[in-house]
Amino acid sequence: MHRLKMPVWSLAGALIILQMILVAIIVHGESLTFDEADHIFAGYMMWHSGDYGLNPEHPPLVKLVATLPLLPEKLWVPTLKQRWFKSEAYRDGRDFMERNDGPGHGLLFRMRLAAGVFAVGLSLTVFLMGSELFGESAGLLALLLVVFEPNVLANSDLVTTDMGVACFFLATIYCFYRYARQPTVMRLLVTGLSAGLTLSAKHSGILLAPMLLGLALVEIACAERGRRKRMAGTLLGGFAAIVVIAVVVLWAFYGFRYAARPAGLVMNPTLSEYAVPLTGINSWAIGHLASWRLLPESYLMGMTDIHYAALEYPIFLLGRDYAHGVWWYFPVALSIKTTLGLIGLVLLAGIAMFSRRLRQRRELAYLVVPGAIYLTVAILSGMNIGTRHVLFLYPLAALLAAAGLAALAQHSRRWMWIGGGLVACHVVSAMAVFPAEMAYANEAWGGAANTHKYLSDSSVDWAQQLPHVKQWVDAHPGEECWFAYSAYPELRAQAYGIPCHPLPTAHTGGEMLPDEVPETIHGYLLLSADDLEACDWPSDQLNVFERFRWMPMTEQIDHSVFVYHGDFEVHEAAALAAGQKSGVLLKEKKFAEALVAARKAVALQPENLLTQTALGDVEMALGDKSSARAAYELALAAARRLEADAQPLYVPDLEQKLHP
Repeated sequence: MHRLKMPVWSLAGALIILQMILVAIIVHGESLTFDEADHIFAGYMMWHSGDYGLNPEHPPLVKLVATLPLLPEKLWVPTLKQRWFKSEAYRDGRDFMERNDGPGHGLLFRMRLAAGVFAVGLSLTVFLMGSELFGESAGLLALLLVVFEPNVLANSDLVTTDMGVACFFLATIYCFYRYARQPTVMRLLVTGLSAGLTLSAKHSGILLAPMLLGLALVEIACAERGRRKRMAGTLLGGFAAIVVIAVVVLWAFYGFRYAARPAGLVMNPTLSEYAVPLTGINSWAIGHLASWRLLPESYLMGMTDIHYAALEYPIFLLGRDYAHGVWWYFPVALSIKTTLGLIGLVLLAGIAMFSRRLRQRRELAYLVVPGAIYLTVAILSGMNIGTRHVLFLYPLAALLAAAGLAALAQHSRRWMWIGGGLVACHVVSAMAVFPAEMAYANEAWGGAANTHKYLSDSSVDWAQQLPHVKQWVDAHPGEECWFAYSAYPELRAQAYGIPCHPLPTAHTGGEMLPDEVPETIHGYLLLSADDLEACDWPSDQLNVFERFRWMPMTEQIDHSVFVYHGDFEVHEAAALAAGQKSGVLLKEKKFAEALVAARKAVALQPENLLTQTALGDVEMALGDKSSARAAYELALAAARRLEADAQPLYVPDLEQKLHP
C-alpha cells in the first residue's frame, strides 16, 4: 500500500468526524427500531450468562460490541419464560429496555454509539481501498459519497447487523485484494480474521465464499500464462485457509460451545424440531452440520430461520401488497432510495469503463464481482423488507463512481464540472431530509414525503419515530388520539409518554389491546406508514386503514407517521381488534368471553376472512361443529376472493378445518 500524504489523511479524518456528528444527531431523534431491543437483550444475556439462544437469527458480533457499555451497569433482567425463541427475545427485550432505560434513553444512546464503530470502519475501509485501487482523489471522493449516503446514514446508528456485515464484507474483499497482490502469511491471517468477523456479524456473510472464489478465478485468468498454475495453487490454497480461520473465529464468538443455551435451558423449538419442514439440500446440510457439530447450534438455528424468512414476510411495493417477495423488488427499491447524484456518477463510471478511460480492470473486478453476486442472491432470496439488506452495494457504488469520475477528470475538465455537480446533488439531496434518513427517496419519486407510497418497513418505517411523535403530542395537549404503531406490542408508545390509544395491526394478534376500539373515532388518528399501506398483510383486502390512503392528512411526522383530524368511522379496525381479542381469550380458555368478542367482530364485518375464522375457531372449541363449519365456509369464500398469491396462506388451513 502506497503511503498517503498528510493533507489527504486530514481531509479523510475531517469527513469521518463529520459522519460521527451526523450519526449522533440522528441517534437523538430516533426511538428503538423494531429489532433493536431484541438484539440488545440477546447481547446482554450473551455477556452475562452465555445464552446464545436468544435471537439466534443473527450471529453474536454486533450484539456483543453494542452492549459493551452495559457491562458496568447493574440492570434488571426479566425472568425467562421458555417461550418460542422469537417471542422470548422480543418481549423480554422490550421489558428490559423499558425497565432499565430512562426517558432520555442514555443506555440506548451509548449502545448506538458503540455500534457506530462499524460505520466508521466502513468509511475508513472505503477510503483506504479507494486510495489503493484507484488513487488518493478517488479514495477521498468515495469517502465523501459514503458519508452523505442516506441509506448508510440511516443505518449507522442502529444496534442491528446490516452495517456490521457491510463493513466486514468490504474489509474482507480489500484484504483479499492485498493478499492476491502480495501473498504473505500475515495478509492471509488478516483476511481470514476479517472473513470470520463477517460470518460473525450476519448469516449473509457466507456469501464471501462465492465472492472470494470468483475473485480468485479473475486473478488466475489475469495472470501471465506461465504463472497461472502457481497463482491457482496460492489463491485456492489461501482460500481454503481463509475458510478454516473464519470458521475458528466464528466458533470463538460462541465460546467454542456447540449448545446454544447454557445448562438448564433448551431452545424452543429445538433445532431438530425447527428444521423438520426443510427439504432437499437444505435439510441434508443442516442435519449433517448439526450431527457432526461443525458449526454452533445457535448459528445453525439462524441458518434454518433464513429459509423460512422469505415465506413469512409479505411485502409492499409500488402501492400494492404482495404475499411474498418479488424478483424486481431490489432494482425498484434501489432506484427509489439512491440519490440521483450517485446514480448519475455510476453512469459516468460506465462511460469511463466503455470508453476505456478507466483501465484498472483487475481492480474493477473487486467491485463488480462481489456486487453482482450479492445483488443476484438478494433478488432471488425473496426477503424484500428494506434496502438495508443490500447496504453493501452502496460502498461498492461509491468506489465505482469515484474511480470513474477520477479517470474521466484526467482527460477533460468538463467531466470534473459535471461530476462535481452530481456530487453536490448527492450531498444536498441527503441533507434535505436530514435527520429523517430512514424515509429517504430521491426527487424523481417525489422525495421522502412520498416514499411510503412505494416502499415500506425499514425503507420508511422501522418504528423509529416515537421521540417526534411525543413532541407532536406535547404540542396538542388535551386532545384524544388513537395510534396504529407498526411495532406494537413489541415496542410500546406509552413507554415514551405517548398517551394515544393503540389501534390493531397485523402484529397485535398475540396481545390484547388495553382499550376497546370504537366504531367511530373523534379527534386525532395517527397511522404509521407500515399500517397505512398494510405492508404486514399479504393482501390489500385485509388493510383496515385502506380508506385513509386516499384521504388528506393533516401533517406528517418523520415522513412515516401520518396525522388525521376529525371524526372517522373505523368499523374495520374495531372488527380486527375484536377478532384478535377473541383469539387471545381462546388461548386462555375463556370460551364464553371469546365467543362474545368473535360475534362482535362478525357483526362489524360479516364477510371478512379473519372475523369468520375467529368465530369458527371459538365455536369449534365449544363443540358447536355445525356453526363452526358455517363460519369456516364464509371465511373460505372470503379467502378465495384474495389475490392469487395470498390465497395459499389461508385456503389450505381453512379447507383442513372443514375437512379434518
